[in-house]
Amino acid sequence: MQASSYRYFPTTKLITIALVTSLACAMSKDARPAPGAEELPPAGPPLTTAEPQALTTVASSTPVGSKTASSTASTIGRDSAAKDPPVTVPSVKGRTKKDSLALVKAVSAGLNNPDWPVKTAQQLPGSILPGRRIVAFYGNPLSKKMGILGELPPDQMLAKFDKEIAAWQKADPRTPVQPALHLIAVVAQGAPGRDGKYRLRMTDSLIEKVASWAATKNALVFLDVQVGHSTVQEELPRLVPFLKRPNFHLGIDPEFSMKLRNVGKEEGATRERSKPGARIGTMDASDVNFAIGLLSDIVKQNNLPPKVLVVHRFTRNMLTNAKQIKLDPRVQVVIDMDGWGQPWLKYDSYRAYVEAEPVQFTGFKLFYHNDTKKGDPILTPSEVLLLNPKPHYIQYQ
Repeated sequence: MQASSYRYFPTTKLITIALVTSLACAMSKDARPAPGAEELPPAGPPLTTAEPQALTTVASSTPVGSKTASSTASTIGRDSAAKDPPVTVPSVKGRTKKDSLALVKAVSAGLNNPDWPVKTAQQLPGSILPGRRIVAFYGNPLSKKMGILGELPPDQMLAKFDKEIAAWQKADPRTPVQPALHLIAVVAQGAPGRDGKYRLRMTDSLIEKVASWAATKNALVFLDVQVGHSTVQEELPRLVPFLKRPNFHLGIDPEFSMKLRNVGKEEGATRERSKPGARIGTMDASDVNFAIGLLSDIVKQNNLPPKVLVVHRFTRNMLTNAKQIKLDPRVQVVIDMDGWGQPWLKYDSYRAYVEAEPVQFTGFKLFYHNDTKKGDPILTPSEVLLLNPKPHYIQYQ
């Protein structure tokens, strides 16, 4: 089947008609889904040791349903006269009409939201975004369950990494791909540990190991933080020596930020924190602003190019008061759509939780296992690039 193309028109109605028509032609109703990948095993008992030996049982191996992309998206935006060049809709085996309609809504919402693209100060010299697209492998070398970074032996992982980089470069030749390895440097866990913080800090030697792999690919290193019962204010200062390096950047994960909440009826309510993985956590704009401020100071004090800050999100409550995030030209903020599921779920979540609340740049996460649980092929670079705004940060787990 030949891929079909269309051109956007200046009204929402015409955009939707054109997208529906072309997608309906391109996506076969009778296409059989490809066989699903092997499902991730459930999390085992949590770690309790302070010095990691193997992270085969950490909380972030994803409790069933906890990370699934949400389908509560609602249509946003208003009519816009924006015109885009023709877009080619790829014919991918296994896509459904529901996937196509979700993509239509996501593209339309992005085009018609007047806050996209976000208006910011001119990017400083050395800025990575938007001139390059970051493609990252995520996880932890001590665990096969937490992502591709640790699932395969290093040589095999890096060979697979090369193939993904090449695929993204082919899909968008105009935007150079910047490789990155995204290490979970602070791991949330189900046991309190010695200090009761429900998180495990990775050793400097492990961070150096990932940095050495990154060096062979001229890749960036992202240090991801899952705070558990700790806070970004407590966890980030320890990572400053690494963040002073020009190729080191930061990620923060609200999913495992377990803040105090009321439990019980109003009169007898108590304040407590859930264990990481028992429910989806949350961060506030104030947490993001602290991370921005810390990174900005590092850039200024060490005469470095701007840093990138990735904030994971796949529900509305994961990031509260997003409009109060204060941008800084020394820090480029990416809101990363971090949910897993079928394509329509991922498109819906991108629309509801990333497009609906513009911050600066957008990201999109792809799961080798969880996205394919029901037989759907993993989204291709060409399919992800149909979104508007187009994600400038891509993460594989």
